[in-house]
Amino acid sequence: MIDSHAHLTYKALRKDLRAILERAREAGVTAIVNASFDLPSSEAGVLIAEEHENIHVAVGIHPHDSKTLNLDALARLEELADHPRVIAIGEIGLDFYRDLSPRRTQEDAFRLQIGLARNLDLPIIVHDRDAHQRTMDILKDEKVCRGVLHHFSGDLNLARQGVELGLCISFAGPITYNGKKAREILKRIPEDRILVETDCPYLTPVPYRGKRNEPAYVKYVLERVAEFLERPVEEVDRLTERNTRTLFNLPD
Repeated sequence: MIDSHAHLTYKALRKDLRAILERAREAGVTAIVNASFDLPSSEAGVLIAEEHENIHVAVGIHPHDSKTLNLDALARLEELADHPRVIAIGEIGLDFYRDLSPRRTQEDAFRLQIGLARNLDLPIIVHDRDAHQRTMDILKDEKVCRGVLHHFSGDLNLARQGVELGLCISFAGPITYNGKKAREILKRIPEDRILVETDCPYLTPVPYRGKRNEPAYVKYVLERVAEFLERPVEEVDRLTERNTRTLFNLPD
């Protein structure tokens, strides 16, 4: 299994990271993509990836912090992205739910980081909350064709638009709460576009909902995806791992 989206630089996880990674290994997790949310977490993510060979890192500035993206910060992201363990730009995108940065600032930061990914030939990890069509409009306008809509919360129409662009669709813990919409989407998108993630320490799946999330729990997301696809868990495990390695160009 691969956890295609985690936040290992949060203090709540850093203090017992080795134990968390050992539990992930015991659960069968072979690799983790650590997504960043600001410049400090991008720098910390690179350091963690240097220490653990099964961790790969995406660098980027989350829409909440997009007001911190200036030319110096963009240059630093480009410098970090030159590191061999950096495999994507992210997470980036739009969040019109909390609006912690002005919407125009979010859109400008989104476009700038899409441009950075294009120049570096890297995929992007897209955050979209309550900004579904605006996110898709920018992706289309920027002609994005490599990336993932992480913790997908849109409908089937939005998923199809993403797939048509060439994007993957990633499912997280909420699929174990009420998966009616996810079931429909999974049955109607190509199987080579499906990823699984934890987004830890958030969105903890059942049976640990309400507790801190961690990469070992990606197996519960995987099991629910397999249930909805009516396929053996082992088969869906191989499928999603292959999809993740292909998207992020991870070694076997």
